[in-house]
Amino acid sequence: MRDVCQLIRLVGARQATVLITGETGSGKEMAARALHRAGPRVGGPFVAVNCSALPDNLLEDELFGHVRGAFTGAMQSRTGRFEQAHGGVLFLDEIGELPLNLQPKLLRVLQEREFQRLGSSETVKADVRIVAAANNDLLEGIALGRFREDLYYRLNVAPIHMPPLRQRREDIPALAAHFVDKVCRAEALPPKAIVPEAMEWLCQRSWPGNVRQLENAVEMAVALSGERLFLTPADFPQPAPAPSRWVAPPLCVSVPDDGLDYESTVAGIERSILDQALRKTGGNKQAAADMLRLKRTTLSAKVRSLEPAACN
Repeated sequence: MRDVCQLIRLVGARQATVLITGETGSGKEMAARALHRAGPRVGGPFVAVNCSALPDNLLEDELFGHVRGAFTGAMQSRTGRFEQAHGGVLFLDEIGELPLNLQPKLLRVLQEREFQRLGSSETVKADVRIVAAANNDLLEGIALGRFREDLYYRLNVAPIHMPPLRQRREDIPALAAHFVDKVCRAEALPPKAIVPEAMEWLCQRSWPGNVRQLENAVEMAVALSGERLFLTPADFPQPAPAPSRWVAPPLCVSVPDDGLDYESTVAGIERSILDQALRKTGGNKQAAADMLRLKRTTLSAKVRSLEPAACN
């Protein structure tokens, strides 16, 4: 992490486009904000967009804006995120989820520093520094035809990788103490501390959700501690028990003479595939979606539609 901080200080002072990679919850947006604070654009805005949070047909409008009459319902003009970030930094989170049809437009902005609003032929100059983040393997996306290679190299001018928390366990005591202090101040509580036994337990966990998961665990522990000024191991949530294994029907299903329930049989096969992918990736939905050649939003919707006990 000291290497990461030094890299942020060096790269932050420049105008280069930055690609931050790392697992979910490892602190990619925190690194992007640190880059903003370390650079000459610190007085400008920091605008964040999650590329997987909006439907494909709305993301272009979100990024570039539109003029009045550009489409049905466009009663007035709207500035996009690029214009809102003028003079500052635009943070494109989960860039690997950017639709293919929008990737050439982003590439043009990176190359020419200009774009057009929806429904307009007027060219708008983009005085914006781009910082992108990805928690999946963009090179694999290139190999699968889901991400443009030329866009990848335009984004990857200055790469920064955020290591997962399991690779930097020595940071856990400082992070945990920081989160305890943060929660106590936010809740107007007297200062609390973590007893050594609880801290040792925290340091031994694998934290698949990384720093975000640790923060949530600390917040729960503060709530469970009540009036006590010390957090004990009992205050921290224990790992969830492993879900009962689903016995998958064979992929080549034979139809018995008396028939079968088509919907439940297909659902069972789908549930088994999702369960296997999530177990292989330690519950990381983005990694599981990549393994199954799905969008993360599609995988999440499928998981919600099936029995949660089999697909946690």
